[in-house]
Amino acid sequence: MFRFYRYFLDGMPVYLARYYWWAYLWPKAVWFFDHQFIINAILFGQYNKLMSATLERLKQAPVERVLQLTCVYGSLTPNLIRYIGPGVLHLTDVATVQLRLAQAKVTGGHGLCATRMNAEQLGYRSDSFSTIVLFFLLHEMPPEARRHTLSECMRILKPGGSLILTEYGELPARHWLYRIAPVRRIITWLEPFLDSFWHEDMRLLLHELAQPVGKDVEIISHRCIFASFYRVTEFRLARSSGSAQGGKS
Repeated sequence: MFRFYRYFLDGMPVYLARYYWWAYLWPKAVWFFDHQFIINAILFGQYNKLMSATLERLKQAPVERVLQLTCVYGSLTPNLIRYIGPGVLHLTDVATVQLRLAQAKVTGGHGLCATRMNAEQLGYRSDSFSTIVLFFLLHEMPPEARRHTLSECMRILKPGGSLILTEYGELPARHWLYRIAPVRRIITWLEPFLDSFWHEDMRLLLHELAQPVGKDVEIISHRCIFASFYRVTEFRLARSSGSAQGGKS
């Protein structure tokens, strides 16, 4: 199994091919996982709550130019398109098979601009988006890739813009799923980078990564779901003083 991933390395980050080929890159698996009952089971019955909470935050966020960073299974993408109204949803993913799946969910491709990029090094100009949606992406990245991705988010998100993060919560030490050792071991075996994400202080990390591009972040909304096992948080960016600015032009 662990050697089979080499067949999926073409243009893929090594961690993605090695640990998640079976979930996101193998066409048969893509077909299998993109069924609502499968997605809901993986998220312990919480998918609809998580999507609804994400869309609710989008109502409050600036939607002049919205980026969904990486594809997701389920109906999130077509719902985001409906919520942003006449605008176009920009969708970026490194896997062509995932982009094709997302495009198939949008009638005639209207309202969607899909591009293939690595989230760690985006080709967008600085300050080019008003809102970025991250839906269960960061916990699947090793810490270094996570930092690179969030650094890019801070660069391309304009001051006054929102970063909507739907993810696992902070370390759920009191949650029954965490306290039952066999269940915890299965979850962290399937998600090898989740433990490091559980221990990540997102507010401090984003503050650190925003400073080099002359920005800062504040939490304007935070909702816990499934007894804090999951969370939906909206961070709002502002221009900070005394920090250097940089990035692609």
